[in-house]
Amino acid sequence: MPKLLYHVGACSLAPHIVLEWIGAPYEAQSVEFGSAELRAINPSGAVPALIEDDGWILTQAGAILHYLAHKHPDADLAGDTDARGAAELDRWSSFFTGDLHPSFYPVFSPSRYTTSGEKAELEAVQEAGRKLVRRQLGLLNDHLAGKDWVLGKRSVIDAYAFPMLRWARKLLPEGIGGWPNVQALHDRLAEDPAVKRVLARESGK
Repeated sequence: MPKLLYHVGACSLAPHIVLEWIGAPYEAQSVEFGSAELRAINPSGAVPALIEDDGWILTQAGAILHYLAHKHPDADLAGDTDARGAAELDRWSSFFTGDLHPSFYPVFSPSRYTTSGEKAELEAVQEAGRKLVRRQLGLLNDHLAGKDWVLGKRSVIDAYAFPMLRWARKLLPEGIGGWPNVQALHDRLAEDPAVKRVLARESGK
């Protein structure tokens, strides 16, 4: 069966949720960022990594989500399957990979973005990151108007959104209530039974 390497709290939560939605047998293993165990699978030391039965390894959350959606078409997690539907899947996967996720980097690791170790400078970098996060949440909120799910029906993209919405809820002083459609997506996912199972497994409860 396939094995997913994940780290608690990371974007690897997304394929973990998708594997649970699919319902086929799989194994999930918690690993530490940059550990020798993880680097033996993914030299970058990052999660997620998916290992198939024949030893084939796939990394990068977006790629894993696309692969799982197409490997398990009966799970109906790819959105619409015509050319425009496929493009929408690519569009929103790119949004989370290239726009929202990187917006958190200055918040998580402000020292990467300044040569100064001054507290005030590090806090300014973090606030710049939070400003980027807020902008991307605004774009997502507008897109979600009148929709329950990013692609109109539940898909791997909603699972991709979830860890980032959790980060925003925790790291923005105001939370995500100012973006009601985003908040509703978060809450809808948080109440999903499969998501609850994955969160419980990752927390060790």
